[in-house]
Amino acid sequence: MSEQQKETIPANEYERELTTDLDDMTPDTPKGIALHTKIFIGLGVGVFGGLIANYAVGGKDPWLVWTVDNFTKPIGTLFLNLLLMIVVPLVFSSLVVGVAGIGDIRKLGRIGAKSFAYTLVISAISVVIGLTLANTIQPGKRISPETQAVLKAEFSSGASAATEAQKKAAETAKADSPMMQAVKTVVPSNIFNSLSGSSPNMLHIMFFALIIGIAITLLPAPVSEPFVKFNESLFAITAKIIDIVMKLAPYAVACLLFNNVAQFGLELLASLGWFVATVLLGLALHFFGVYSLAIYFLSKINPIDFFRRVQTVILTAFSTSSSNATLPTALRVSHENLGVPKEINNFVLTVGATANQNGTALYEGVTVLFLAQLAGVDLTLGLQLSVVYLAILGGIGTAGVPSGSIPFIIGILFMIGIDPALIAIIIGVDRILDMCRTTLNVVGDLTAATYVARSEGYELLQTSESAGIG
Repeated sequence: MSEQQKETIPANEYERELTTDLDDMTPDTPKGIALHTKIFIGLGVGVFGGLIANYAVGGKDPWLVWTVDNFTKPIGTLFLNLLLMIVVPLVFSSLVVGVAGIGDIRKLGRIGAKSFAYTLVISAISVVIGLTLANTIQPGKRISPETQAVLKAEFSSGASAATEAQKKAAETAKADSPMMQAVKTVVPSNIFNSLSGSSPNMLHIMFFALIIGIAITLLPAPVSEPFVKFNESLFAITAKIIDIVMKLAPYAVACLLFNNVAQFGLELLASLGWFVATVLLGLALHFFGVYSLAIYFLSKINPIDFFRRVQTVILTAFSTSSSNATLPTALRVSHENLGVPKEINNFVLTVGATANQNGTALYEGVTVLFLAQLAGVDLTLGLQLSVVYLAILGGIGTAGVPSGSIPFIIGILFMIGIDPALIAIIIGVDRILDMCRTTLNVVGDLTAATYVARSEGYELLQTSESAGIG
């Protein structure tokens, strides 16, 4: 669609057109009890059931072991395997579609270049904040040495053959220069080898998808359109599979948490509290710190005035937990309250709803490090830099998919040799954290739009004083 065509379509019609495809991928409004409420109930059942079993019979009681091995563990494993099953097609298709959606990168010009540079830098900062806090607070180590030893034996003993092969490859590559090691780590020499085995190499898969997406933007639409349509269909199918699988989440969460709490008692719950606090602290620092600095120095706007004017977007994002559902409101508020021109909004905000996921990137980085700490797996600086890379790209690969970060994180856990059953600990609190990180994602899109508009010479905030209420 040309810019002239965009201008002739009413704003509400254009916004609806932009979000139709994405909205089709989201689940219908549930009838009865909402899914996240059921998951909270499952969390409560698993925690209280596990505590009762832990205090009544102890974690090693034969009856309890039999119940776990024959009932609760198989249910939890079924749920995890169903999610792991779709990690590769989900991440590959969504990343290809996300990158291809930017259009011909040769024609993006200054607006496109500034948008992507801003997104890359801010997303990298968000992940660094998350990893710094996770390494400093160490929420996964807020347990006794005895429990830590048991957790390590329980959840890090599943290091796959693929992980062991990676370790051997790293030892073999010690003679290589750092740059050569980085090339071999990120760029696959044979993508089919990266896909094979029980632990696919997510670094290679995401790089391959990124290159394909870029190549698509450089090809004529008639040539690339069939492949893009295929990936759009694959993306929609995997999103629907997640929707179906997540219906099992309340029961799986109850079973998996029962298994862990029955064995480890209250210590896991205390560690979970530290995890939630770490994520919220990271999101708050990025929201009030990084965004305020970016708004003040790059967009030349008073941060307090900015946040007042976008409060409607903040409330919508927090209540819906969806960047896609918030997009129409963000488009209107950015133009009417902030004074960002429509031609900049139409590109920056619509692409940002898919690609600029700072909160998701921060959350995924903290989660991977937290679960690694619980499992007693020390991630080297190199592996943590890999997590930064994966989290930034994962912001694109998981955007717009309900609970899409869960299978992504499971794939990373498999890659670094951690039993994904540990993820049950964070699924129960994922909803409230999802509301918070979605808010960060959407506000990040608005800061990007104001920066691009200001850098293009537009005057912002040329609206009425009451604009912030609308």
